Amino acid sequence: MKINQYLDATYLKTASQANLTEEENKQNVIDLIEEAILYDYKLIMIRAKYIPLAKEMLQEANKSILIGTVIGFHEGTYTTQEKLEEAQEAINLGADELDFVVNYQAFKRGEIDLVTNEITKGIALALDNNKVVKWIIEVAALSSKEIIVISRLIKEIVFTVFGEEKADKVFVKSSTGFFKTENNLPNGATFETMKLIAENAKPLKIKAAGGVRDYETAVKMVHLGVDRIGTSSSKEIVNKEQNSNSGY
Repeated sequence: MKINQYLDATYLKTASQANLTEEENKQNVIDLIEEAILYDYKLIMIRAKYIPLAKEMLQEANKSILIGTVIGFHEGTYTTQEKLEEAQEAINLGADELDFVVNYQAFKRGEIDLVTNEITKGIALALDNNKVVKWIIEVAALSSKEIIVISRLIKEIVFTVFGEEKADKVFVKSSTGFFKTENNLPNGATFETMKLIAENAKPLKIKAAGGVRDYETAVKMVHLGVDRIGTSSSKEIVNKEQNSNSGY
């Protein structure tokens, strides 16, 4: 199925989060870009400050791999204006895709106008600059009902404000991968949550992120209707497909 073309190969840790020096952390990003060039992933998902480095390396390799970055990461509690400014800076650096963390805490408090406003303005900025936009809803923080409601809300905004023809430019994305759960519960995409998103967000695109670490899970996600998979295990997933005779 060419699973590599579903993969957003991801490295989003800061140096402090990785307990590394800045130079060591930069090397991790370089390693990811080199890996993406070798395996021809769909996209590289990195922090905005590394976008120029990625663009240079991809250009030298004559590769058209997309570059994505995160906005309002990872808590999502930035103001709408802060998110828009961060997104504009990423656009100026050359990002192809913008993964916004929706203010899911405001959503859970019932502040629907605030959430509607940030989603509308974020989509407008992305589309005005011919970029793809993804909305990370942080499924581990939401109930099943809340996942349904926010997925429908994002779809409704796209349809009513921008038109159904823009559906392929907007994703609903499961997770940051950084959310802290209790009792070792999943903090990212599960089959159950992605099924809920697919049922309520389509024909928008959907992205499974957080917890997809093996080929079998990735294939099942695609069969559920997932259009993109964010993972730090891209190499393992692609190698399994290359070595597999499973018939997928």
